[in-house]
Amino acid sequence: MAHKLDGLKCLHDFLLEVERVSGVRPQAVLEATGHYHTPIVQYYEERNYLIIIVNPLISYRAKSSSLRKVKTDIIDAHHLCELYYKEELVPYKKRGIQLLDLRNLTRQHENLTNIYVQTKLQFQAILDQVSPEYRGVFGDLYSAVSLLTLVEFPTSNDVLTAEEQEISNKIHELCKSRSYSWAEARSQKLIDAAKRNPFQNNLYQSHILTMEMYIKVLLEYQKHLSSLEKR
Repeated sequence: MAHKLDGLKCLHDFLLEVERVSGVRPQAVLEATGHYHTPIVQYYEERNYLIIIVNPLISYRAKSSSLRKVKTDIIDAHHLCELYYKEELVPYKKRGIQLLDLRNLTRQHENLTNIYVQTKLQFQAILDQVSPEYRGVFGDLYSAVSLLTLVEFPTSNDVLTAEEQEISNKIHELCKSRSYSWAEARSQKLIDAAKRNPFQNNLYQSHILTMEMYIKVLLEYQKHLSSLEKR
């Protein structure tokens, strides 16, 4: 059946017919399939059906024990029926919405963190080919002020052709919570780093474009991770 309202209703009509003929409300047995089984569970729980969700490992072992190594939807469903009668399967227990929300947020936070870490590694690889001496200009390389300053002055040439006051003003504008003297100190560090940079002339414009892209992605991930943590 299609996982749409029409498909769910079609199955429901069939279950009602089974109940009418047998006099017993049928139970729904299904295999956990990532997130694909969740609309079925929600739909039939709202209609007071007892749901039994089988762990795929259990159903896989049952299928493996069969002499017939055939896999079709009909045969898979038949195996689930056999499990229902042979095993003591526990009915699905609906967890509280808050607990499910917390679980989902935790999983999303973990996924975003993994992607964020990979993006940081890719960003570092590009930065090492543009301005490796930039590390140390700011205490936190991945702070918003550090990344946005790098967007404004990505190469040594951009730094060294700008006035020191211009750099200080820009840094102070990006981080108003710090004093102007702090911005001046960062500006001097940036100039010193530019002078030490082995890549005085950037040969590849693609590096700059890629670095800017990674910076936008990193800033966006930071925003989303912060939002998830607050929740």
